[in-house]
Amino acid sequence: MHESQIPSYVELMRNGKLKEKAKEAGVHYRNCNLCPHECNVNRQVKPGFCRALDRVIVSSYGPHFGEENVLVGKNGSGTIFFGYCNMRCVFCQNCELSFGGEGKVMENGQLAEIMLDIQNRYRCHNINLVTPTHFVPNILEALLLAAQKGLELPIVYNCGGYEKTETLELLDGVVDIYMPDFKYSDDLLGEKYSMVKGYGDKVKQALAEMDRQVGGLKLNRNNIAYRGLIIRHLVMPGNLNNTKEILEFIKNNLSPDCLVNLMDQYYPAHRAFRYEEISRRLTRAEFVEVYNYARKLGLRLAE
Repeated sequence: MHESQIPSYVELMRNGKLKEKAKEAGVHYRNCNLCPHECNVNRQVKPGFCRALDRVIVSSYGPHFGEENVLVGKNGSGTIFFGYCNMRCVFCQNCELSFGGEGKVMENGQLAEIMLDIQNRYRCHNINLVTPTHFVPNILEALLLAAQKGLELPIVYNCGGYEKTETLELLDGVVDIYMPDFKYSDDLLGEKYSMVKGYGDKVKQALAEMDRQVGGLKLNRNNIAYRGLIIRHLVMPGNLNNTKEILEFIKNNLSPDCLVNLMDQYYPAHRAFRYEEISRRLTRAEFVEVYNYARKLGLRLAE
């Protein structure tokens, strides 16, 4: 591996700073303020908004071929799906995990072995942490243990976008590829459909910090991502102005070579049928309209 493509967490492990970050993150389990909810609860005793205690829950792991092409390559993206979430999207397509916490409770050492398994047995191109926000302390400790045993795959932070800047700053030098959702530009939509306050402002702050850390998406000679920012946006039926405002923010405020994935696979899952305006599938015409708008803005779009 070319030196510039070696994940920076390897050097953090060598100089002791990764251990310091893991220790600093662990304090949150006594007074958890990892995300914008700032529950300030002792998660060793009771959960906060996310419903998770202090032990990590892994729902599944292994090669995944349904992610962006730049992550999948030949051997797949090494996804680790975590139980629970710091958002409660009424249209969630993985509600058994995010609402129900489906999965196996395990120690951080076991999570480290999963990371090594993804690298050494499955030969995946990255470690893709799906919904990781509420388990950042576990992940940092597991990453430290795995790096000490030779892990050197890029880390993908695959989140819902409702992030706290201070937590992201703790991840500076740890995460190689940030892949947040950008669901809503309007705070009111976040409250209505995801039960979170201030989503629009928080996601914009988070994206700015992610961009500062990793910049635009960088690919190796095999067209596999090893560093940078990928932004996902699930286009929802009806309110296309929300999508256009999101695209304009990306264009005007973030690196021009960050990758934007406009997703057309919305369907009324979970509790979406309770909201008439989103109780139908997205039409082809709606998606084409916003896709063409993104192209007109000159954004770098995922294939």
